Amino acid sequence: MSTARFGVLALQGDFREHAASLERLGVQAHKVRTLEELDACDALVIPGGESTAMLLLAESQGILEPLRTKIASGLPVLGTCAGMVLLAREVLDGKAGQQTLGGLDIVVRRNAFGGQIHSFETELEFAGLDTPVHAVFIRAPWVEESGPDVEVLASVPTEAQGDRIVAVRQGSVWATSFHPEVNGDDRIHKLFVDHVLSATAN
Repeated sequence: MSTARFGVLALQGDFREHAASLERLGVQAHKVRTLEELDACDALVIPGGESTAMLLLAESQGILEPLRTKIASGLPVLGTCAGMVLLAREVLDGKAGQQTLGGLDIVVRRNAFGGQIHSFETELEFAGLDTPVHAVFIRAPWVEESGPDVEVLASVPTEAQGDRIVAVRQGSVWATSFHPEVNGDDRIHKLFVDHVLSATAN
């Protein structure tokens, strides 16, 4: 049996919902707030929330640079909504000088679909799943540009902008601009968990 240890970055945002998704899959989810907790993880989930607040809290906890280093060194990560923003190489419409953690060769537009009142839900085809997922978008980003090594997992049509990328994967780093943790459908988490367990078993 794999001894892979899954962490959920628990500085801010909806980390409890992600932990619940992992635990429904039979995976013990460890909250990560300190360097010691981060060092103990073999994989990490970065939740939705407020990306700039998460960066400030990570810096104050002394884990911002270690997070960057671990992701660059191959730590498997799943980021959702703000997590996608944090994993991008560049952020459009962000705060002045907004930093990222990196990990994905993507340019993300923050709050691309609009503010809270423009939140929406839709059925979405997702690579690797036989049936659509019910995707919940809340002040969501989208991917404006993606590099050649980035696999597009899902896109959503928009009236004015055409199809927009809302889920990607590059190696062991996965991201969605929507919230797969809020609707009780754990299949996206399972794809990530299965990927991590398969990699650690080899």
